[in-house]
Amino acid sequence: MTAAIEVRGLHKVYRRGRRPAERALDGLDLLVEAGGVHGFLGPNGSGKTTTIRVLLGLARADRGEVRVLGREVPARLPDVVGSVGALVENPLFLPGMSGRVQLQLLAQSVGIPRTRVEEVLELVRLRDRADDRVKGYSLGMRQRLGIAAALLKDPRLLVLDEPSNGLDPAGMKEMRDLVRELGTEGRTVFLSSHLLGEVQQVCDRVSILSRGRCLVQGPVGDVLRAHAGAGVTLAVDDPNRAYAVLREAGYDVYGLPDRRLQVGTTGRRVEDPAVITRLLGEQGLWLRELTPQAADLETAFLEITGGPDAGLAGSGARQ
Repeated sequence: MTAAIEVRGLHKVYRRGRRPAERALDGLDLLVEAGGVHGFLGPNGSGKTTTIRVLLGLARADRGEVRVLGREVPARLPDVVGSVGALVENPLFLPGMSGRVQLQLLAQSVGIPRTRVEEVLELVRLRDRADDRVKGYSLGMRQRLGIAAALLKDPRLLVLDEPSNGLDPAGMKEMRDLVRELGTEGRTVFLSSHLLGEVQQVCDRVSILSRGRCLVQGPVGDVLRAHAGAGVTLAVDDPNRAYAVLREAGYDVYGLPDRRLQVGTTGRRVEDPAVITRLLGEQGLWLRELTPQAADLETAFLEITGGPDAGLAGSGARQ
């Protein structure tokens, strides 16, 4: 099966007058297999938004190769643009018109039958509110209306750039359920997001960028096993001695506010909790509690990208 997205050696530098050049992409390689949900992650300034703009023909790379659904971009983009839907940044709709009317106008402009409007409204769970004016929609409803517009062409590839940004917990759950559902229909969902917990719940595969390069890509489970080994939390009567023993054994140890210790979430892995039990027992330190911690995408992300100083918080850099 043809890959949904293939990128090889992609470079992009922004030059603006006398300002220093900004290197957004630095030899990016990326492979997005067809089908399912693919998470696209990276700190601010890592090149995510620039990559998406290049994929959609909104920006031109300085050099490198890009293929979308098997066609070279931008030269052959017209051949596949009808099979690509996208929601980039905040969708813009006329506040005084209903969601249904605006989707009908969009459908009419590209020759899509009105029956498809009803299908996408049902798919994004907006049919009951479709005749309300958009100005009365919540942020989550406007995001779902934007996805409905992107789905009008029944695309094989759906590109979503931060669809959960700014949503409340209920809206995030609705978006998470919708993205997961879309990914099970045979299409490919390419999801850019900074909400790592959401990505871990909905994505089959991930690619993690930093400074314009892809550092890791693959199934979520493989990335977690390789870069976020499970740790443990434990409680002993003498946490200070236990801390020293575990540090000497090569584990990263962190004291928690309740005097418990967190062990092995970074650095040396806790492959078997029994090793911790034996190590402390040999020093006369007996456990009152030992709780395994599941690996998570946030831990993997921080290890791969170099931690919170690598650009997680917003700066003026290109995304």
